[in-house]
Amino acid sequence: MEAPEQDRAQARRAQHVRIAERLLAAVTAGDRAAQVACYHPDVVLEFPYAAPPVRVEGKAAVDAYLAVALGVFELRLTVTRVHDCVDPDTVIVEFTGTGRARTTDRPYANTYLAVLAFRDGLVVGQREFYNPVPAVQALTATPAS
Repeated sequence: MEAPEQDRAQARRAQHVRIAERLLAAVTAGDRAAQVACYHPDVVLEFPYAAPPVRVEGKAAVDAYLAVALGVFELRLTVTRVHDCVDPDTVIVEFTGTGRARTTDRPYANTYLAVLAFRDGLVVGQREFYNPVPAVQALTATPAS
């Protein structure tokens, strides 16, 4: 790859990292509209470790899914590491999440890894990996004493 091509690829990669950070900041702010604004109309969200696994296709379906999901959990997400990929249109982000389940008021904490694919400057694919056990624990009502 020639230097000008490398420079363009690096600039594109840096822009994608900023979008990924903006996406996660929107979750922390509870701003679904700002989160959805980061998504391409053809976006596909995948949560392979959810029980059962979840796949949501299209921006409108993602918006509806997030309306429910963000109503269940209040989260603060913190980026801990960003991995550069050979493909400048792919970004891998590691982050932590802390907060609570709104339905039980129980604490929640988890670590995540998200593989983000970009098209036209927006997220077109998001595969998110996390341990599902903390979510189940946070959503389970405290046993009676």
